[in-house]
Amino acid sequence: MIKNISNLGDAALYCDFGNEVNKEINTSVIRYFKSIKNKNIFGINNLTPSYNKLIISFDLKKTNYKNLKTIIENLDISNQEDLQSERKEIPICCDESFALDINRLEEKLKIDREKIYKNFFKKNFFCYMTGFIAGMPFLGDLDINMRVKRLETPRVKVPKGSVGITEQFANIYTYESPGGWNIIGNTPLKIFDKNKETDPNLINPGDTVVFKKITKDQFKNYNE
Repeated sequence: MIKNISNLGDAALYCDFGNEVNKEINTSVIRYFKSIKNKNIFGINNLTPSYNKLIISFDLKKTNYKNLKTIIENLDISNQEDLQSERKEIPICCDESFALDINRLEEKLKIDREKIYKNFFKKNFFCYMTGFIAGMPFLGDLDINMRVKRLETPRVKVPKGSVGITEQFANIYTYESPGGWNIIGNTPLKIFDKNKETDPNLINPGDTVVFKKITKDQFKNYNE
């Protein structure tokens, strides 16, 4: 549940669900996000969910902070149906030409790459949020023995489709971008499609994600 609502600038509400990052709190964020979105509340023009926060932007010509705060505080989501999430299977090639940081991970985690990949591929990931880069999914939670810090020096360019891990999360780079996550492979799938006006994200908050290992030849021929 929301612990506190405050103003963020002149035209936004900042809904704080606490400081912890876990599936239970994030599920509450997503429930509020979907409930508010479905109700089409007058004046709201954008919703931005994160791990444990929800930013509600609004049009000052149509509504105001006090009015929206009252609406959100009295919003009843107890009768809301269970979240409709989807299970997405993402192919990933772990050839060394794609697994840019596998040697570093072996050194930092003190386990060999076979064990690293075994732990990774057996995991059912939960999508907490998308963002930073359009459509980039933040997926948790990695086991304790798989958690490692970001690169000391981020790369200027991380290839599109790269799959990386840092701390408790995995992610997928939807575009070539600077970044400091530990890259373990690459997917041929288009995770974000800017040409789709509605639902351009392949993975959405609340979805379950599993990764499937493919060969380099399968990667090359995947979209043929």
